[in-house]
Amino acid sequence: MMSKAGNAAEAVPAGAQAVTRALGMLQCFRDNPGDLGVSELARRMNLSVSTAHRIARTLAATGFLALAEGSLRYQLGPAVAELGQLSLYQRGIHLAADELAEVAKATGTTADLAIRNGSDAVILAGTSVALTAGLGLRRPLHSTALGKVLLAWAPPGEDDLDALPPLTAYTARTITAVADLRAELDRVREAGYALNDGESAFGVRTIAVPVLRASGHVHAALALRSTSDTLTDDRLPWFLSRAQRCADALAVLLLEPGQRY
Repeated sequence: MMSKAGNAAEAVPAGAQAVTRALGMLQCFRDNPGDLGVSELARRMNLSVSTAHRIARTLAATGFLALAEGSLRYQLGPAVAELGQLSLYQRGIHLAADELAEVAKATGTTADLAIRNGSDAVILAGTSVALTAGLGLRRPLHSTALGKVLLAWAPPGEDDLDALPPLTAYTARTITAVADLRAELDRVREAGYALNDGESAFGVRTIAVPVLRASGHVHAALALRSTSDTLTDDRLPWFLSRAQRCADALAVLLLEPGQRY
């Protein structure tokens, strides 16, 4: 019989802890906190200051972190920006900027495009990317229109609602029960769009539609966000038509070049 120590050694490859800690340190910047000192990084990661310092120095030496000018505080480095840009180009997301800017101008809303990463919707292009200040670009799946779209048209293997973490309440309107979320997603699929009516923040209303692949599964989610005074019930069809028109254009732009004709 293999010992517990043997099982652990087999389950965790050599060096995995170092990799996990390095990636965890990069994720400390995910919610856009600005520059972070070593003590703050250590606290966020539940590490000693000396361990956090060694990890930060290693990441800085490889360009994944950088010291903010004139300080001993760290910020994301050029290697992260480089890989991020490459990822956007590989996914074709860079092609969406003009379409999003046009629909935002035409509707007077914030227009965003997001994909799923785990239990969050991650905004990769649109108004929020340019305007975010002190806010990250990740949004909960269960309480946002973007997230509902990503869940409603999820491909097989990503549609298990029971695998989601606990559904946190952000307002009194947030869906917090999996059964209620499942019913909501049925309504979203039937209607062809999702609505967030003050479920993430009071007074904020968002409509979102899917950018679909040929398979019928979601490639990305497109959202138009404003206030409840702007996105009124009687004007929703007008906003929806603009969002769907933009999503149709993006569905073509996000295709592999050889699939467009």
